[in-house]
Amino acid sequence: MLAYRHAFHAGNHADVLKHAVQVALLRHLNAKDKGWRLVDTHAGAGLYQLNAPQAQKRLEFVDGIGRLWGSGGLPPLLSDYIAQVRACNGGAGDLTRYPGSPLISQQLAREQDQLRLFELHPTDAPLLSQLFDGDRRVEIKKADGFAALKAQLPPPTRRGLVFMDPSYEIKTDYQAVKVACEEVMRRFGEGMIAVWYPQLVLRESQQLPVRLKVLAREHARKGWLHVRLTVGEPGPDGFGMFGSGMFIFNPPHTLGAALRESLPVLVERLGQGRGAAQLLEMDLK
Repeated sequence: MLAYRHAFHAGNHADVLKHAVQVALLRHLNAKDKGWRLVDTHAGAGLYQLNAPQAQKRLEFVDGIGRLWGSGGLPPLLSDYIAQVRACNGGAGDLTRYPGSPLISQQLAREQDQLRLFELHPTDAPLLSQLFDGDRRVEIKKADGFAALKAQLPPPTRRGLVFMDPSYEIKTDYQAVKVACEEVMRRFGEGMIAVWYPQLVLRESQQLPVRLKVLAREHARKGWLHVRLTVGEPGPDGFGMFGSGMFIFNPPHTLGAALRESLPVLVERLGQGRGAAQLLEMDLK
C-alpha cells in the first residue's frame, strides 16, 4: 500500500493535466478576497528533483512537462501552469525541479488561505514537513487523508478545494475515492472536489468517472466536469497507464472553455502515437 513514490513519475503527462487543472481551480478561488482551504488527501513529497535517480530511472517528465517547457504561444491555462513550474525552478530556463500539488497550492495561496496536507508514506511525509516548515498557513499530518476529511470540512469560509489523487495501487482506492466524495458532498455541498484517476484497461478505472457522474448529479450544487487526456494505446500486455482524467465537482463555469482550448495542444504535444485523444464533458448548473 505504501510502495508507491511519485518521484519516479513526477512531471509526466498525467501531472501536466492534473496540475494545469489545479492551477485553474485555485485561480478561480483567488478571484474573491475571502480565504479558502485546500485539503490534499495524498500530498506526496511536495517537490521532486528531476535530476535525481528516481526521476532519471524512467525519464517520464521528458514526455510530459518536457514537451511543453520552453514553448511559446500556449493557451492561457497551460501558460499559467508552466509559470508555476518555472517559479519552482527559480524562474530559470533549466527544468531541474518539479512541484507537486502541495507546492503549487502554496505558490498560489494568499495570506488568508489554508493548506491541509496529508501523506502516509514514511519517506515522503518527512520531506513534505521539511518543505513547508515555518509556513503558518500549512498544516501537515502523517495520516490517511480520506479519514481526515470529516474534521476538515466544511472550512470556516465555506470556500475550498479537496484534491484527491491516490496512487490506485490497490483496487480498493477506487471505492475509497467514491466514498470520500460522498463524505465531502454531505458536509460541503458547494465545495469543489478534484479527483485524478489513471486511464487503465482495468475495469475499476473505466467505471470510476461513471460512478462519480451519478454521485455528482445527485449532490453537486453547481454540476460537474470530466476531462481526459489519452496519450496512446494500451500496451500489448494490457498493462500500464495510457492516459489520465480529472473529475471535478462544482467546477468554475470558465474551466470548460479553457480546457477546450488547451486539450488539442496537449494531444498534439503529449501524444505518443496512435490512440492519442481527448474527452471533455460537463453538466453545469
